[in-house]
Amino acid sequence: MMNQVLMIVMAAGAVLGGIDRILGNQFGLGEQFEKGFMLLGPMALSMTGMICLAPVLVEVLGRVVVPFYRLISVDPAMFGALLAIDMGGYQLAKGLAADAIIGSYAGLVVSAIFGCTLVFTIPVGMEMIPRADRPLFARGIMLGLAAMPVGLIAGGLLCGLSLAACLHQNLPVFALALLMGLGLWKIPDAMVKGFCLFAECVKAVITVGLALAAVEQLTSWNPVRGMAPIGEAMAVVASIGVVMLGSLPVTELLRRALARPFTRLGGRLGMKPQSLTGMLISLATPLPTISMYPEMDSRGKVAAAAFLVSGTSLLAAHMGFVLSVEPEMLSPLVVGKLGGAFAAVVLALWVEQSSTKPGIRQ
Repeated sequence: MMNQVLMIVMAAGAVLGGIDRILGNQFGLGEQFEKGFMLLGPMALSMTGMICLAPVLVEVLGRVVVPFYRLISVDPAMFGALLAIDMGGYQLAKGLAADAIIGSYAGLVVSAIFGCTLVFTIPVGMEMIPRADRPLFARGIMLGLAAMPVGLIAGGLLCGLSLAACLHQNLPVFALALLMGLGLWKIPDAMVKGFCLFAECVKAVITVGLALAAVEQLTSWNPVRGMAPIGEAMAVVASIGVVMLGSLPVTELLRRALARPFTRLGGRLGMKPQSLTGMLISLATPLPTISMYPEMDSRGKVAAAAFLVSGTSLLAAHMGFVLSVEPEMLSPLVVGKLGGAFAAVVLALWVEQSSTKPGIRQ
């Protein structure tokens, strides 16, 4: 039911955006419609190579990962959660999975929260945000990681897993998240360098995969056997792009409709409305939120960063990806990401209020 309702909403957004584009973008929705289509290129560049390489990585990594995860009684699929959902995390999780349900949970829920934070949000955010604001961003990320179990458990329960199974299967994720949080607290500069290096390594692997897939498509020859055809990977990207044609205009309408309520709510919460707007926009894409950081107050910067851990890209790339591979997993994704994101904001505001008096801070 949720799938059908959301698809109708996305379809309506696509129609409104298309009409506005024909009318010359008089209401700003046509621009968002175009942006959804223009993002196909960057998405294909960041996803296609890893999707093509996933079968090969499953075979290679499986020799090391599977025995270790079995030793701690955790499904090897959870290793796939270390990559973002749309950067090979899903394919890796499904390929390594001993249990199909856990494979879907790891590849679509955990990777959309933890994997995306590890591979994308932290390295990109730390690179884009001014140095003076990085401690606030790091504190927000730490609080987001602390609240992350709320979303992971909620999503797991909707997948049909028990509470005990959710906690046990996520032990490696929780352990790594704890180490990341401690690192961001104690040695933030070194952690930033480490995250950026990891992101560059992932980028290199994706690029190699894309080049090899292109060679195979053009010449029917590939030195690396077992790769998925580039056409299959591009079909996944195209499915996500179709969803974004409607989701970006819908997000823009929500932003306008909530402008005044956000102003009032921001005053009550002790932060500028730009922080709340940034959180809403991040449900489509986190980059504008990160670019808005200088406009936020310190309290809002921490809360917005905490929200990013779980909430990033829900209404665009992540929703589109799930609908293209396993539509029945949409409810666990939505509930898991929103549950973790809102829990993170509540925790961040509580922690910030306990250390400073409420009020808008510059």
